[in-house]
Amino acid sequence: MAATRPAVIALTALAPVSWGSTYAVTTELLPPDRPLFTGLMRALPAGLLLLALARVLPRGAWWGKAAVLGVLNIGAFFPLLFLAAYRMPGGMAAVVGSLGPLLVVGLSALLLGQRPTTRSVLTGVVAALGVSLVVLEAAGGLDPLGVLAAVASTASMSTGTVLAGCWGRPDGVGPLALTAWQLTAGGLLLAPLALLVEGAPPALDGPAVGGYLYLALANTALAYWLWFRGIGRLSATQVTFLGPLSPLTAAVIGWAALGEALGPVQLAGMALAFGATLAGQRAPRERPVAIAAPFGSASKNGRKDSMDLMGPALRR
Repeated sequence: MAATRPAVIALTALAPVSWGSTYAVTTELLPPDRPLFTGLMRALPAGLLLLALARVLPRGAWWGKAAVLGVLNIGAFFPLLFLAAYRMPGGMAAVVGSLGPLLVVGLSALLLGQRPTTRSVLTGVVAALGVSLVVLEAAGGLDPLGVLAAVASTASMSTGTVLAGCWGRPDGVGPLALTAWQLTAGGLLLAPLALLVEGAPPALDGPAVGGYLYLALANTALAYWLWFRGIGRLSATQVTFLGPLSPLTAAVIGWAALGEALGPVQLAGMALAFGATLAGQRAPRERPVAIAAPFGSASKNGRKDSMDLMGPALRR
């Protein structure tokens, strides 16, 4: 039985909620200044695990498409994200990341021919403003390389999100396999780069091992499966408007676990960002047709729901 749209949104939202813990795990548990190695440890084990579960390899043009998506969503995004986390406060990185919905709106217009609506643009601006109010007070100074890495990581993930919605999935392949392909491709790209640029892997203590296990399993394998599954059922714009939940979660974790303050300004920002997230789920009527078309192969193939979580090819 197909899941209802609110249920799909709720499950997809678990991905950015999980990602909201990335900054705290990175700064509190992992070895410092190893963005490539950290990206590798997050991507490749998760990708190989999911690939073993899916037991499906790309065919034909999907070798190239999986490689492109793997670079954009994983191979480039992960190390850039960790580089930004290492070099600047998480607050500033979150502000840059909150521009993702606006980038997706623009890229959807450019690549998919979807005309941006006033509501989607205003919702993106409100989301970015809300996140800024939550985190900028403690953002501190700007590191040029960190800012550049944060901008590049946001652009990379936004482009990958739009292309994933545009290309859909091959017939008979579920989101589990598509996630596995991307994580494995991105991890294989990072493996030689990490060795060449950062040298031999660092010694890992107990907290670091636990941190990497958490990032690989819950924060990556499960979260990315939910994310790409959501892209298959919702529009790319709807999915990306769930992104502000990540910095909001990070702020709550900082308050609850790291002793950071949440004053009236931060609470107001959280309300704005959360309201924008909810508003972003109200897609215009024409949008599902334009975005969901690549995923419409379910009906063409006589399948009621190609993204059914109980399907044999599923996984993500």
